[in-house]
Amino acid sequence: MTTDALTEILTVERIEDNFFRGIETPQGEGRMFGGQVLGQALMAAVRTVEPEKVNHSLHAYFMRPGDATKPVLYRVERDMDGNSFATRRVIAIQNGQPILNMAASFQVQEEGMSYESEMPAGIPAPEDCMTEKQMAESLGDRLPESFQRFLRWNRPVEIRPCQMMPPFSEAPVTGESYRWIKTKAPMPDDPNLHRGALVYSSDMGLIGVALAVHGVTFHTPGMRVASLDHAIWIHSDFRMDDWLLFCMESPWTGGGRGLTRARFFTRDGRLVATVAQEGMTRRKLV
Repeated sequence: MTTDALTEILTVERIEDNFFRGIETPQGEGRMFGGQVLGQALMAAVRTVEPEKVNHSLHAYFMRPGDATKPVLYRVERDMDGNSFATRRVIAIQNGQPILNMAASFQVQEEGMSYESEMPAGIPAPEDCMTEKQMAESLGDRLPESFQRFLRWNRPVEIRPCQMMPPFSEAPVTGESYRWIKTKAPMPDDPNLHRGALVYSSDMGLIGVALAVHGVTFHTPGMRVASLDHAIWIHSDFRMDDWLLFCMESPWTGGGRGLTRARFFTRDGRLVATVAQEGMTRRKLV
């Protein structure tokens, strides 16, 4: 990928009024990463909103898997434009069929009553944490080959887990899981682009946390997993090319589904986003 790969992925091309095209995954194969569809859908909506309004929430449903080797068409519906708020609906389309639908809300930034929960204490700094690739190298062949192939994917974001969890550890994980995350390359000074980058990154690891409470992973034989829906509330500005603490917890799994909640904090402790996702977590015994 190029040094500014994520900006390239998130930049959508206007085809005509309310229609945009997002690129395929660079060097991609198989299923398209859901975060790419989420991020591109948001950026398509951004292109139809007044520049003083920024995204503060979105709700999306994944309907079909995307093809990483093909571009995606985005159709935007301009539902409402008010003085302070605007709402948009976006449908992502491949091969003539919808693969995702999204509702997004935008607001002119303003001052107001302020409160936020505190960042968890005792978390090691990102400089003191290994990357996933470094953790994998320390374990060698004890990791599944499918996971080693996954780590060879040249993602545009860097992730540094703060603790061992499956597949790095076989023990089930309850409570919150923590990881530091940021883009590998600097990004332009565009608040909506940084929001798009967070939306892209927020789909990394959520289902894994719902699996980790059972001590299993995507790579456990017989596991079938997929993101079903995704919601994000963005509270304030941040830079995605600086470290953010990604705190995740699964309060419930059952019925072939798992729910994960997450929060993003800046290094200085500001809560900048809250996320929730439900995913399919079916296991066929083999």
